[in-house]
Amino acid sequence: MSNLPVIIGFGGVNPAGRSSFHHAYRRLVLDKISPGDAQATLLSLATLTGEIHLHNGKLLDRSDTEVSLEQLNSRFKPLLLNNSLIRKIHPDWFDIDNVTFNRPAQLLSQQGKQHFILNKRQLPNKLPPNWTITDQGQGTVTVEVHGGLDAILPDYKVSSVRAAGQLPTGFRPGTLYQSRNHPRNLQMTVYSASDAISSMGISWEQIRDLLPPDQIAVYAGNSIGQLDDEGFGGMLKSPSVGKRTTSKQMPLGYGQMPADFVNAYLLGNLGSTGSSLGACATFLYNLRNGVDDIRSGRRKLVLVGGSDSPITQEVIEGFRAMGALADVKGLMALDGKSQLNDEDLRRTSRPFANNCGFTMGESSQFVVLCDDSLALELGAQIFGAVPDVFVNADGHKKSISAPGVGNYITLGKSAALVQSMLGEQSLRQRSYVQAHGTSTPKNRVTESHVINQTAKAFGIDNWIVGALKCYIGHSQGTAGGDQLSLSLGAWKYGYIPGITTLDTIADDVHRSNLRFEQQHIEVGATGMDSVLLNSKGFGGNNASAAILAPHVTARMLERKHGKKAMTAYYHRREEVQQSAAEYDLEACNGQARPTYLFGHNVLEGDQLEISSKKICIPGYSQPISLEIDNPFKDMC
Repeated sequence: MSNLPVIIGFGGVNPAGRSSFHHAYRRLVLDKISPGDAQATLLSLATLTGEIHLHNGKLLDRSDTEVSLEQLNSRFKPLLLNNSLIRKIHPDWFDIDNVTFNRPAQLLSQQGKQHFILNKRQLPNKLPPNWTITDQGQGTVTVEVHGGLDAILPDYKVSSVRAAGQLPTGFRPGTLYQSRNHPRNLQMTVYSASDAISSMGISWEQIRDLLPPDQIAVYAGNSIGQLDDEGFGGMLKSPSVGKRTTSKQMPLGYGQMPADFVNAYLLGNLGSTGSSLGACATFLYNLRNGVDDIRSGRRKLVLVGGSDSPITQEVIEGFRAMGALADVKGLMALDGKSQLNDEDLRRTSRPFANNCGFTMGESSQFVVLCDDSLALELGAQIFGAVPDVFVNADGHKKSISAPGVGNYITLGKSAALVQSMLGEQSLRQRSYVQAHGTSTPKNRVTESHVINQTAKAFGIDNWIVGALKCYIGHSQGTAGGDQLSLSLGAWKYGYIPGITTLDTIADDVHRSNLRFEQQHIEVGATGMDSVLLNSKGFGGNNASAAILAPHVTARMLERKHGKKAMTAYYHRREEVQQSAAEYDLEACNGQARPTYLFGHNVLEGDQLEISSKKICIPGYSQPISLEIDNPFKDMC
């Protein structure tokens, strides 16, 4: 029998808020859910951003004035909505009106002492000993320099890229644990992986006692590493701006660090680990690793994640130089405006509409995959299943960033798998696609053609296409994680989020067999049997994943394990759901803290008990077996 990888926990944070218990999804469809659920999500956002905190059983605002739950709507809702999703870049990230760049200094005289005219903002906080200010104008100073001057000085300009999908304003993950000098992305990792683990409602100690350490794995990473000042960005920039390179910038900049942090500071994982990098498809690459491990029986439980924090002035300038980002000039031309207001900046990402580039986003997402038999034994909540993930390259290319034909293969295989497992009618009438949907003119043509041709091939007349980047932007390698976590909410609340910025479908979009909607589509909690997640990445990295609904997963498990086993499972699940709900309440009230175990139970080799049959490790109930079968018996 095959092992089915089921999802028993998920969590994280993106511009819509906390992912666990569908809070980020609820933010997208807030007007479609019950008042109680909406209130819980607003409370979650309020405590996440520091607008409200719990003290002695009372909710207090920033001035320590008591706040009632009823006031969330009347007083805080507009602020919380405005401080989430895509919006004008907040100064907490960087000052878009004062973006630094370097230019040559203006030399006045080379006779004797050298004099330079500088903008006052260019002056360093502490003048070098060989600098003397000899004259001050309205906005400039004249500097006399003894013994020479570096020819490059900082200056400032206004950024033409004004919006991004930022985490809710005020959320600072590094304040929730001893983050020291961690890059922002790794702070997000600690928060998000902890959220996913806690969302299970099952203690990690219980799982660890059941499984040998080598039956657990962590696959997580990102597409471009940590490029802020605490990571690779600072390492490369520090010498040129007169700062000291630190001992942490180099090691903490690596793209596999999200997995390394989870292993070292959260789980103490001794099993498999790693990070597969595939540009925008990175999360799905790592998801494939987890699915393959569980299907093959190599692992029983895998934590899969992605975490990208690319909203820095340098990264945005790099993508802008490629012509990939929506900027002011392009947006004003599209809308026929001479200037953009804050509301315009919330609509910069327009998948499959008339658009001019994608909008940068940041996100950290983790899911817990589990062998189906273990999930039943644990009484775990099951949010769906991932039968397979398909990855294909593009073949020969002209431009390394241009799309190719690999995505036709990945999406075609995903559709074929769903049809093989669930039948033609299920694929044709009860499946939909979460598109990569980047909001670039090239993507709207090429991806719509891929999806439309696949729909034609499988006899699908009106395939629903979602595009979640219109809400949260493009989080690079973590984009597939956003698609996965936000898609799970449709099986609880019954709505596929519409493409809200889709005022008009662009004329060059292929759509003969597709359905694009600006409004949320009500399908019911069991109306969809599957969703196909699609990712297209720079360099020819394509991935598509088939995700099965929880009601479909339950039918499959009953067929495999029988009604009696499922009845016992549902009984065990009640306690797990209660425990999970308690965590959700703590998190909504702002009292949950991420797990960060620095220097905890650090092991040395002489503490292990090693024989030819097994390795026993202190703190782990189950040993690692060394009784390994010969996989090449026919050759040895």
